[in-house]
Parts: sequence; C-alpha cells; structure tokens
Amino acid sequence: MRKSVMIGAAGVAIAAAVAAGGVAVATNGDDGPASHQYTQEQADAATKAALEATGGGTANSVETDNENGATYEVEVTKPDGTTVDVRLDDHFEVVVIEGDSEE
Repeated sequence: MRKSVMIGAAGVAIAAAVAAGGVAVATNGDDGPASHQYTQEQADAATKAALEATGGGTANSVETDNENGATYEVEVTKPDGTTVDVRLDDHFEVVVIEGDSEE
C-alpha cells in the first residue's frame, strides 16, 4: 500500500513538474555538444525512474550522461533535502546514485 502511494505521488510530482516546466532538460551539461539527443518522453521516463529510485523528491534537471555506462543523469532533491545524481542506462534502470558534487 505504501509503495503505491509513493509511486502515485511521484507520478503527480512528475506531471506537475513537467506541466510547470520545473524540470530543466539539458543535453550533456557542461561537457560540450550533446552526443545523444532525447525526446521529452524519454526525459519524463528518466525523471520517473529517478524519483522512484529515490523514494520521491523533486527532479531538478535531466541531462545526457556517459559516466559509469549511464545514458541519462537526473539530479534529484530527495524528501530529506539532500541532492543526488541518479544515473540511468538507456532502459531507465539505475546504474548508480551518487551525492551531488556541487553540495
């Protein structure tokens, strides 16, 4: 029961963030031109997977990534206020969750 509530809340958070334009969709961060372009649907799927992996929170940005075999990186502020980078592969499976180095 609790899991379905969290997933439902994450879905609402995703929908609200996308509707409000609250998730910045970037391509490859500060690393120069993007080597991988993606659609809004892919960004939404990456956001959903990242929020599920962190137990909710707020997705701050979605970028392409190639560290640790990842395709996407989603920066998430978790419900406890900490910020992490969730790296996902091209199937939106978590590769690694790391503390955000900018903290």
